[in-house]
Amino acid sequence: MPIHSHTYENGLVLVAEPLGSRESAAFNLLVPVGAAYDPAKLGGISTLCCELTLRGSGERDSRQFVEDLERLGTDTGESVSVSHTTYGGAMLAENLLPVLGIYADLIQSPHFPEEELEAARQGVIQELRAIEDEPAHKTMLELRRNYYGDPWGRPSQGSVPGLEAAKIADVKTHYQRYFRPEGAVLGVAGKVDWDELRDTVGELLGSWERAALPEPAEAGSQVQQRHITHESAQTQVGIAWPCTPYSDPEYFQAWGAINVLSGGMSSRLFTEVREKRGLCYSVHASCHTLRDRGSVLCHAGTTAERAQETLDVTMAEILRLTDGIESSELQRLKARMKSALILQEESSSARSSAIARDWYYLGRSRTLDEVGALVDGLSRESVNAWLRANPPRDFTFVTLGPKPLEVPSAVS
Repeated sequence: MPIHSHTYENGLVLVAEPLGSRESAAFNLLVPVGAAYDPAKLGGISTLCCELTLRGSGERDSRQFVEDLERLGTDTGESVSVSHTTYGGAMLAENLLPVLGIYADLIQSPHFPEEELEAARQGVIQELRAIEDEPAHKTMLELRRNYYGDPWGRPSQGSVPGLEAAKIADVKTHYQRYFRPEGAVLGVAGKVDWDELRDTVGELLGSWERAALPEPAEAGSQVQQRHITHESAQTQVGIAWPCTPYSDPEYFQAWGAINVLSGGMSSRLFTEVREKRGLCYSVHASCHTLRDRGSVLCHAGTTAERAQETLDVTMAEILRLTDGIESSELQRLKARMKSALILQEESSSARSSAIARDWYYLGRSRTLDEVGALVDGLSRESVNAWLRANPPRDFTFVTLGPKPLEVPSAVS
């Protein structure tokens, strides 16, 4: 089935993939405001704003909002990243348009009840403090912060001082300034009628007032190496290096190379670091992308006694990528990628998320057949050519544990 798109006069983009064989439908709405747009002294206000939009809008109070979505059998979710606030939902196809009506109110006329501010604030603060009990999560947040710098490395949770400083007037100002249709993308997939969907979304969100959105200023630089002292029997190791972003035509070559490094139980990191040597309980690497830049983020969790060896062996495998991948590794990689595509084809939620994400990064959305062709087009020669042009280098290291580690001499 073709993917349809329409841009409304206010700048909102609707992109939809009808899946006639489904009885379900799903949507993902990307609003282009995230942690990168938080004022310096109000870190976390985008997340606080998102939380408060769920506490009543239009003619519904907080309780009625929840009850109406449950009555329509909606499985909902929301999140804040460095660049977006995302709202999503999945339901029976017949309930899609009424659910979109509820979210149209949420986006355009949230109540922001002052009496709900403290409860919302404490919920976000508890989430932030819980990270202290998750060393691996904390390490990777710090790795992104140190690799990307400010503002693109900011964690969405913000900071306790920033959250505590936020007043209801600050939340309203943040909403009025940034919750705009310009740059917003609504992705829908499932059993939908395109003409009806396009017209209904126009009625619901066509009057959403547009305004010019300021770009966040880039103020922070990368930090190449950082150690966080943490008294524990374990050590967390985070490694980052530059990688092709999703918007680049060669992204799938990069993705293929990194999946050979870390993509399943036959990957190099799992085999060499965990299975053969038993150095760690967790090791993985993946591509991370922003609109105009990307990275590989790698994590290993191990005992303090074996942390240095874990770092050394992990770095040896990362650097060994420059020697290229083997044909057998490519065959396994393609099989995993094809399986992932088949599973995505079965999910309206996965497709609505994918086509919205594609539009944000590419200005268009790829069909599964197009993605499949890109996978089929991968060859040992093309992946190895990308590796020769983009060898792992310019590393950022973050470690968390009882004592610092030494960066291997090959990369220092």
